[in-house]
Amino acid sequence: MPRFLISFDSGSMDHIPDEDWPAVGEASHAVVREAKAAGVWIFGGGLLRQQATIVGTDGIATPGPFPETKAVVGGFSVIEVPSRQEALMWAAKIATGCRCAQEVREIMFDPES
Repeated sequence: MPRFLISFDSGSMDHIPDEDWPAVGEASHAVVREAKAAGVWIFGGGLLRQQATIVGTDGIATPGPFPETKAVVGGFSVIEVPSRQEALMWAAKIATGCRCAQEVREIMFDPES
């Protein structure tokens, strides 16, 4: 069954007033609980705002992302559903809960993972 990455950019939730965060948290967690109950939830979470570290093929770690990078992931969900249409439905629920747009991408199938 296809798996999908649903994500949003860092800073996409900056418009939310401090007093609204408890409601946004509850709404977001409600969607996660619903996805788990439906059996489609694989994994997800928010990413701390921090400078990433890039580890090259030679094993050397350097600070990143590089300045030309315009956006970095702020949070993500991985779900497993029968169709892209259903993934878009879950993305809409997540967007409503998080109060920010979501990007949806299918994860390439790999029988080893």
